[in-house]
Amino acid sequence: MAVKTPTIAQLKYLRLGRFQPGGKLPLFDADGQQISSVVINSCLRKGWVRHWFANPIKPDWVVCKLTNEGLKTVDKYPDRH
Repeated sequence: MAVKTPTIAQLKYLRLGRFQPGGKLPLFDADGQQISSVVINSCLRKGWVRHWFANPIKPDWVVCKLTNEGLKTVDKYPDRH
């Protein structure tokens, strides 16, 4: 089985949900920039996040939350920037 090592962009995204209620991940970063759909979809494929709910106002936005695997991944790479 291939090792799932996160990229820096993936890890930054995953960390955004680490201490949020329910592991909810934001749609925008701290600078107000939308999180890349490439990053979100790659995290979905690796099982680090899962769909949380559909946004009725913006159906193209993917609202996710961390999975247990995602939490483990964040905790495994605390010093990686």
